Amino acid sequence: MSDVQIGLSGLAVLFFLIALRMPVGLALIGVSFGGLLYLMGWGIAWGSLGLIPYQFSANWVLSSVPMFLLLGYVCYHAQLTQGLFRAARLWLSAVPGGLAVASIFGTTGFAAVCGSSVACSAAMGRVAVPEMIAHKYNPGLATSTVAIAGTVGALLPPSIIMILYGIIAQESITKLFLGGITAGLLTVLGYIIVVVVRVKLNPALAPAQEERISLRDRIVALWDIWPIMLIMLGIFGGMFAGLFTPTEAGAVGAALSCVVALCKRTLTWERFRAAILETLLTTGTLLIIAMGASLLTRFLSLSGAGDYLSSMVIDAGASTVLILCMIVLIYLLLGMFLEPIGAMLLTLPIVLPIIDSVGLSLIWFGVVLTKLLEIGMVTPPVGMNIFVIKSVVGDLVTTGAIFKGVFWFLVMDAVVLALLMVFPDVVLYLPSVLG
Repeated sequence: MSDVQIGLSGLAVLFFLIALRMPVGLALIGVSFGGLLYLMGWGIAWGSLGLIPYQFSANWVLSSVPMFLLLGYVCYHAQLTQGLFRAARLWLSAVPGGLAVASIFGTTGFAAVCGSSVACSAAMGRVAVPEMIAHKYNPGLATSTVAIAGTVGALLPPSIIMILYGIIAQESITKLFLGGITAGLLTVLGYIIVVVVRVKLNPALAPAQEERISLRDRIVALWDIWPIMLIMLGIFGGMFAGLFTPTEAGAVGAALSCVVALCKRTLTWERFRAAILETLLTTGTLLIIAMGASLLTRFLSLSGAGDYLSSMVIDAGASTVLILCMIVLIYLLLGMFLEPIGAMLLTLPIVLPIIDSVGLSLIWFGVVLTKLLEIGMVTPPVGMNIFVIKSVVGDLVTTGAIFKGVFWFLVMDAVVLALLMVFPDVVLYLPSVLG
């Protein structure tokens, strides 16, 4: 058996293990170690198992991951985001489906300090869904709106997916963040259009609010959003003013969120401890998957399987458009079964050389890839955001109803994705000007 055949066989075993629901990180490490052992012997295999994970985890940029996670979990547990939805609700009360639109704005605001789709959905689901149900909103619309709005969390900085992508692809994280801003805001606009159009066509989905809201009430509500606005200003103001790097911004944001929460007296020891524990668990999971992906990259490189697959696609003479369509389809299918970071790290060793060889921008592809991965968060059968919202609302609505409500937003996601692919400058303009 040739080295390439060994590499391809390893990939087949890897996907088989993942299909059996083995944790992605363990499957990556096990297959990579076994492949290196078969190819190079005990010495190289054990040496790689010790050296490669160390080299990856010693990357200074990775220190921003636990810090941004801690920032999001502190904001969540200290309830710094609750004022976002209330302010948006009061200011958007006259808009068709105003509460649903407010939940999109509230989730977007939380996304700007969190970077995690699941955390965004869980936090806003506890606040926005009960409020919409109380105002007689269709349960499917209420839950699907929050589930889909949570996906914006990975597009807007600080995005954990973009940080990891930037490390693997060796691209500027600042430029990825800037490209994600445009894509994220375009996505938010698309979701708002879906809500407004659906409610206009079927007013029974979201009955108009009858309460009279004064201008004074609206202005007072803006005071409730100062914690998030202060944190956002501290992070992005300092980062783009050159006071600190995107890597250091995570630590600054985490410290600032703790200070703000202490000033509001909402950060108890129990809540801080919960934020620390969740940060440690999530960071550990991400690092194990990422280390496994690094080992897989070495295995594919030594076997020649990665170059073989890339050259096979390129030598087939397929157009750039066809190659992109194939990649999009692959990620949409993977998104149905794998969590986003696992799907990304599993495939980047093969996909990145293809994207680079056809002359496409890796910054642009990073943003498009993030969008594709987030679509997977709401597609059956393993739509993580859907099940998060289901766990929050309990028996108020069935899982099937949430998936059904999300369908209309997925149509808009397809439109946004097409715009990003047809007009790359939508993503690349800000990185080229400010990057």
